[in-house]
Amino acid sequence: MSRRAVVIGAGLAGMLAAAVLSTAGVDEVIVVDRDELPEGPEHRKGLPQGRHAHLLMAGGMRAMEELLPGARLREGLLAAGAHEISLSSGMLARTPEGWLRRWRREGPAMVTCSRALLDWVVRSAVRDQAPVRIRKAAVVGLTGTAERVRGVRIAAPGGDTDLDADLVVDASGRGTRVVSWLDGLGLSGVQERAVDSGLVNASRVYRVPAGAERFPLTIVQANPYVSRPARSAMVMPIEGGRWLVSCGGSRGGEPPADPEGFLRYTLDLPDPIVGRLISGAEPLTDVHLSRSTSNVRRYLEKLPRWPEGFVVLGDALATFNPAYGHGMSVAAFGARVLGRELSRAGTPTAPGLARRVLRGAARSADAAWSMAVSQDVLYPGVRGGRPTPGDRVLTAYTRRMMKAATGSYAAASAIWDVTSLRTPPTRMFHPGAVLAALAGSPLPPSTEPPLTPGEREVLRGLDRTGV
Repeated sequence: MSRRAVVIGAGLAGMLAAAVLSTAGVDEVIVVDRDELPEGPEHRKGLPQGRHAHLLMAGGMRAMEELLPGARLREGLLAAGAHEISLSSGMLARTPEGWLRRWRREGPAMVTCSRALLDWVVRSAVRDQAPVRIRKAAVVGLTGTAERVRGVRIAAPGGDTDLDADLVVDASGRGTRVVSWLDGLGLSGVQERAVDSGLVNASRVYRVPAGAERFPLTIVQANPYVSRPARSAMVMPIEGGRWLVSCGGSRGGEPPADPEGFLRYTLDLPDPIVGRLISGAEPLTDVHLSRSTSNVRRYLEKLPRWPEGFVVLGDALATFNPAYGHGMSVAAFGARVLGRELSRAGTPTAPGLARRVLRGAARSADAAWSMAVSQDVLYPGVRGGRPTPGDRVLTAYTRRMMKAATGSYAAASAIWDVTSLRTPPTRMFHPGAVLAALAGSPLPPSTEPPLTPGEREVLRGLDRTGV
């Protein structure tokens, strides 16, 4: 008997889920999205955060390569102009505890490019490998009962129509309507939590100046420990010989949308390096703002009943403040859970499959959720949470570890492993990491960014600020 799966959403989570389904006993995979998808690496309306900085961490890249084993995804991204950045040597990072040193030893790497390029490369890889059909339509509900979802209802010019499926995957992202869809089946009482620091992102694209092509990714991180709004900025290399410059500020410290204010914002940070760099670079776009940045967790896995034939992945399950760069990786982890459970079950209609996938995807999101929320609750004006005594103990330890990391390779490598999602947060409590945190940095704190002589010359040549 022919099996059909319907995936709601053609973003990263949806296309990765479609790739999994196409190789797991499903004869037809239909991806439904309300957007007209671009033919190349272009922005689309349904991705409000698409113009801002996205970091594909090592853990997420590894998961995506497992899901698309023949696609040579990393090579495809680099060939299209993406950059691979070593966290240990290819980055200038000013943390709340000072500048991180750069080490000759290699650490985990992240891939940087525009979100439009990443989505396009992944979408192309899935369509090349798998018989996936993409249909432009808006899903308005689920069909079936509280016991089993039978498909989706989509809006059509002549009236709503039903699209039957053996398995439905909601990967519709931050704007999902999954709670109301479940209500329509008689499943209510979903627990939700939102932690909103009021973060506003402001981003602008610049042409990389001649001679600055190899300048490191540069970030001035926000400081959650000073009872002031978050304020941060990043210069990130992307494809096409461009820099994507993103600023982020929480409630009370929001970056402005006008070009002069944008530059002034970067110069007013604890270190003005981002402003000094871009003051001598040619802007290619206006400043784009986005306010859709809250952390939202839908505890769907805690419902006492869950319908067969329905799975929720990616931002539809857990949405993160994009400042932490974890959303894309968590989407890949969820798709990997789907693949693992389908392999074990042997069929997409196996009893209990949907609930097992949901619980596994929720577990895969928990670490990123904890990291994001434990930081965001410290900012003034945050809505949806306050630090608990446990949060304060963890914060004190994390600060000590970060301070040690300014001059300790052992401490820095523990932080890189966790933030790159290569290992769970328990890595911070391994004996070697604990000893590094207790011992502190063997080197004095650096008050200046760790630039090479050549990089220092590039910065001086670009600086038009007189700072």
